[in-house]
Amino acid sequence: MNPTRFATTLLAACAALILTGCQTYNQQNTGLAHWRNGNVELAAKEYSKKTEKEKTTKDSVIWRLEEGTVLRAAARYEESNAAFTAAEEQIDAFEEKAKISVSRETGAMFSNQATLPYEGRAFDKIMLHTYKALNYLQLGESDKARVEIIRAYQRQQDAVEENKRRIEKAEKAAAKQAEESESTETPSKGKAKEEAQQQADAQKSAEQAKSDERFLKQVDTAYGDLDAIKAYADYVNPLAVYLDGIFFMSNAADNSDLERARKSLERTLALTGENKFIQEDIEALEKVTAGQPISPTTYVIFETGLAPVRDQIRIDLPIILAGSLKVPYVGAAFPKLLYNSSNFLHNVTISTAERSEHTLSLASVDSIVANDFKNELPTIITKTLLSTTIKAIAAYAANKAVEKEDAFTRIAVALATATAQAAVNIADTRTWTTLPKEFQFCRIATPEDRKLEIIHPVSGEKVSVELQEGTVNLLFVKAISANTPLLVSQAKLK
Repeated sequence: MNPTRFATTLLAACAALILTGCQTYNQQNTGLAHWRNGNVELAAKEYSKKTEKEKTTKDSVIWRLEEGTVLRAAARYEESNAAFTAAEEQIDAFEEKAKISVSRETGAMFSNQATLPYEGRAFDKIMLHTYKALNYLQLGESDKARVEIIRAYQRQQDAVEENKRRIEKAEKAAAKQAEESESTETPSKGKAKEEAQQQADAQKSAEQAKSDERFLKQVDTAYGDLDAIKAYADYVNPLAVYLDGIFFMSNAADNSDLERARKSLERTLALTGENKFIQEDIEALEKVTAGQPISPTTYVIFETGLAPVRDQIRIDLPIILAGSLKVPYVGAAFPKLLYNSSNFLHNVTISTAERSEHTLSLASVDSIVANDFKNELPTIITKTLLSTTIKAIAAYAANKAVEKEDAFTRIAVALATATAQAAVNIADTRTWTTLPKEFQFCRIATPEDRKLEIIHPVSGEKVSVELQEGTVNLLFVKAISANTPLLVSQAKLK
């Protein structure tokens, strides 16, 4: 192709690309503003509309998760579970595809992570089944809730092994690419030799960047706060573990269910530290195991605040260019967690005629998300290094190829390659944003009149509740922020 015509075509294509391809997830997530303001119905409408639009795209899973959460808050439990089930089915399909070969992972090594399908993270899968279980309880379908509680437990067991396999596959893909980098033979599968050479150069440059002092200092500054976050055991969600415990204690079919409840309650106690409510549960379980009926009990599950979002930051990395004595630094987009550390309720008070209790921390979503992010970070860094470097080397090659052409062509190619890099240089900021910051809980003896009050710690607002019939009741309270109304709903555990 004529260089001038090529430059003009490339410039036009890249202009279109930057207009359509560079929105981050946060920029697309317009429903979150309604959610933050406590406008649940508007948020549900926005997320359902977005999910319908994105149902066959690479982002279908994350939009389904957001939709399911908001529909649950709107008390539309069947629709919420339909959204979660659709996400689950897509996640299962991705997991099956992931088992096929290393070649898929090798291709992904050089791709911008934001352009790849969102396949669901470990905490997504665990929380998805936990919310489905709670929805089924609120629909009065205890048997289906039991299935989801078991699945949530299994997801936690599987997550550690899945992470090991993911790391092994990434290492094998990198090793395979390194072997190809050392080969001088024409690449297989019709891959152009020039493209293969660029990938080889990118591989070498990325490896050298990992030991670059300036790069390492930026990484340490950006992600040093992860070490300060409270860590649970890998991929454990204390809410899911606790729900497992109280469900099987309340609905035990045999001694094996009671033993399962004991293990889950003891595990929750180990995760949360000394906690009077869990101690009371363990004492209650001992009585049930001894043949005594379970006492009328009400559990309050309190969701407060908003989960972390992923922001985009710039970290400069060195690009080693063949035939060049200069080592330019190129800005790469990396994800970073931002915590919603203000405007949330630290607890609520549950008051009956006989007793008042404050909710206590059960599961920090901040910690769960941060731990998952920390485990994923080495892979994020490697893939971002590779994808950014390959684009920088390709841009260098394109500009090198026209350095003897006329000024217009050189300027056009320089502008086009810069535009193309900017359009795809975005971090993967997709994460489940409608989750709460923290799950809290308390347990109280169900009052004889079945009446209690939920007291807002800031406004002093009191929400009066009359508990539905049941031996073991669940009361759900949600505060999206310190300024939004309390959302209250119920379910029967037994």
